[in-house]
Amino acid sequence: MLIQRAIGHDAEAFGKLYDMHVDRVYRHVYYRVSNAHDAEDLTQQVFLKAWQAIDRYKRTASPFVAWLMTISHNVVVDFYRTRKDRAYLEAEVLASDPASSPEQATEASLEQQCLRRAILQLGGDEQQVVILRFIEGFDFPEIASVLKKKEGNVRVILHRALVKLRNILEKERKGS
Repeated sequence: MLIQRAIGHDAEAFGKLYDMHVDRVYRHVYYRVSNAHDAEDLTQQVFLKAWQAIDRYKRTASPFVAWLMTISHNVVVDFYRTRKDRAYLEAEVLASDPASSPEQATEASLEQQCLRRAILQLGGDEQQVVILRFIEGFDFPEIASVLKKKEGNVRVILHRALVKLRNILEKERKGS
């Protein structure tokens, strides 16, 4: 098994795990830091820390990707601690459907930025749950494993986060 080989410090096996999960970890980190350069650096830190701690990974505790998400969460928290700020998103135009008009692409980008700003206003666990559920597509047991919480607690956190998001977005629409 690939994970077992990686635990035995097989660099090739770990490289394959990296290839399998790097995009998902990058997306998760990018969504939290909103800067491609920082996200690339932090993603590399996640995998470096994972390589250094691979012998402590316990297959029965949580899926490998959930373990990586826990590491990525900690790396992002450390990133913000060292910066001592909560930088809001840069206005960055994201790749869009080439068939859409420039107006549609701009509108979609603005909506996505608005949603990202709203998510960043949520508390830590709420942010994590929303990102893991809707951006990463994790199911409730996986999220519970990442956050080391009960599945029912994760559902409550998600419900509260969605109520807060709706309120934040409604205020923002009324204000504009």
